[in-house]
Amino acid sequence: MAATTHTVTNQAPPLVGYDVFLSDRALTEGVERHLAPGLLDEARDELSALGRTAGSAQAQEWGVLANENPPRLRTHDRYGNRIDEVDFHPSWHRLLGHAVGAGLTDAWGRPGGHVRRAAGFLVWTQAEAGHGCPLSMTHAAVPALRTDPALAAEWEPRLTSHVYEEGLRPAGDKAGVLFGMGMTEKQGGSDVRANTTQARPLGDAGEYLLTGHKWFCSAPMCDGFLVLAQAPGGLTCFLVPRVLDDGTRNTFRIQRLKDKLGNRSNASSEVEFDETWARRVGDEGRGVRTIIEMVAATRLDCVVGSAALMRQGVAQAIHHAAYRSAFGGVLIEKPLMRNVLADLALESEAATTLALRLAAAQDAVQSTGSEQDQALLRLAVPAAKYWVTKRCTPVVAEALECLGGNGYVEESGLPRLLRESPLNSIWEGSGNVQALDVLRALQREPHALDAFLQEVGQARGADHRLDGSIKNLLTELADLDGIEARARRLVERMALVLQGALLVRWAPSEVADAFCASRLGGDWGTAFGTLPHTLDLGAVVERARARV
Repeated sequence: MAATTHTVTNQAPPLVGYDVFLSDRALTEGVERHLAPGLLDEARDELSALGRTAGSAQAQEWGVLANENPPRLRTHDRYGNRIDEVDFHPSWHRLLGHAVGAGLTDAWGRPGGHVRRAAGFLVWTQAEAGHGCPLSMTHAAVPALRTDPALAAEWEPRLTSHVYEEGLRPAGDKAGVLFGMGMTEKQGGSDVRANTTQARPLGDAGEYLLTGHKWFCSAPMCDGFLVLAQAPGGLTCFLVPRVLDDGTRNTFRIQRLKDKLGNRSNASSEVEFDETWARRVGDEGRGVRTIIEMVAATRLDCVVGSAALMRQGVAQAIHHAAYRSAFGGVLIEKPLMRNVLADLALESEAATTLALRLAAAQDAVQSTGSEQDQALLRLAVPAAKYWVTKRCTPVVAEALECLGGNGYVEESGLPRLLRESPLNSIWEGSGNVQALDVLRALQREPHALDAFLQEVGQARGADHRLDGSIKNLLTELADLDGIEARARRLVERMALVLQGALLVRWAPSEVADAFCASRLGGDWGTAFGTLPHTLDLGAVVERARARV
């Protein structure tokens, strides 16, 4: 006979068995806004199928198992031979296989590919974020390889394939491959020009042997890596395959795996090159220029990935509050909790809307060669990467708090989200790097500022708080005194103005009004849940609620 004290009451059911895509109105509306009508039906079907899988109990269990059973390094086999392999739990491979099959490495060659992929990446990251690293790097490698048409012709079909094949074999024997990258070295960090890895040219044109150390090399079981090294002509980009065409393994010595705060399912490693065969990508001495579009693509993925983590945290918080009762009523109906949830929902929708706008700009550049969108991306991507990724951790932490003690236990999934949340702010250049990159664009590429101002200018006159913020931003931009020390403040304002302009144009009035009143108008505290009480907060929360 069950003890009566163990009767379970007043607990929210799990948020499971729902369509992660269709339940996200900001995301679905963004896809409809940015895709051509002829693409919409197919894209909706694909994204809804992915959304149903992401919201299933099975995919959620894959995410749990991939993190509870982190990758394990095997440097040698039983006989003492060096093998440098990393073993992953089967759930990791299931997640990757589903992601590749859904086209999450295929954006560059199909109409609307960047919006479709960004939406899918935002959906699927909510199931598990760690395996997004090789997906992102594989996707981002394409523009770098296109600097060498012969390399692109060989590798791009493999990178954009919808087939995932695990295991180390020659790339030519596989229907699809994944790419990683090795840029960072221990003495340089983000300052890649300080790299010391040496590249010695061989007799055959374009072939080199690399010797050196990489401090961070994520997903070391990928089939190939883009690497920076010092050639005779200066810092240069190289392609390093894990397995050579004849089936022998390239020298790729994994020294250890990083013991990280989060991102536990993904293997990040330290790697030694010792006469490692590589193929040059682009010209000698042009390494940074060769990888610049790859960096931009991965930075945009940082924005999309952070938007995904925020969305999942907000969805969990609202779901919990819709079922949990306290102090005489359901939490979602309590004015103070509604204020907190609405505040979180604003941050999430602003991030999603901005991420999809940038993906649409990338599509415009690919399809029409739009110089306007290219210039916008040059400034908006580092600004968005700076701001959205920094907002992720406080949003997820507040969402966890909405669940109270239930949110602090691992079974809720919120601790894993919280541990993951700082990653995108660090990866591909932390906050100062992004802020300095914005300053560099402002100083060297004035057309980028023109494109940014034209973008936000499309919303002028619709909200006085936005108009005032644009005016104040122009004043800040005109003042060069102490500009580097003010860079974070300036980039924050740029990101908020851009988010506000996009929401004024496209979001429901209650969302745009609340965002402008708080983020731009200053009617806001220093913690979430301090929105003006006169706003239509109930409508904001209801819009963000995931329907099971």
